[in-house]
Amino acid sequence: MGGRLTRAIRNFNLENRVHVEIGKRKPNSAPRHPSSEALIEQQLSNHPEINEVHNKNEELLSLLKDIYVDSKEIPAKKLATSEASKQLQEHRLIKSDLNYELFNITKVPKGKLTIVEALTILNNHKLKPEIWTAEKIAEDYCLELKDVKGLLEFFKLFEIKFLPPKQINKELLTAR
Repeated sequence: MGGRLTRAIRNFNLENRVHVEIGKRKPNSAPRHPSSEALIEQQLSNHPEINEVHNKNEELLSLLKDIYVDSKEIPAKKLATSEASKQLQEHRLIKSDLNYELFNITKVPKGKLTIVEALTILNNHKLKPEIWTAEKIAEDYCLELKDVKGLLEFFKLFEIKFLPPKQINKELLTAR
């Protein structure tokens, strides 16, 4: 019941209110600062073609009226086959052994890596750089060579280093 009442009030005299709103004058642009008026006038006098933008060009309008565009619809069968072949070309299979079904990852776009694949690449290159070269990685994972070189140069895996504890100098402790 309340919805009908609010809808009736909201739509009351709607058409008249719309005509009043459309009939209002459009807001003017902000006035120019006095210090910039001289510069604007100088630019307009040096480049009179700026004012020509606002004038009607009858020759261009007549040429525009002569143009006729006829559109034809592409058959749906051709479109579907091209999308399927495009999908096959743009995706590759995942190379890691993890189960990605939990994350709904079935395909990886060419030129992209999953996090696990990126960590595997970095680890393999770190352990055996003579086997896992940038060229081999780019070929196996469908990546660009410059991207692989950047990955190997700027991303490093964490290394845990155990440093032996410093021997506490007993003299320093007793001096305090």
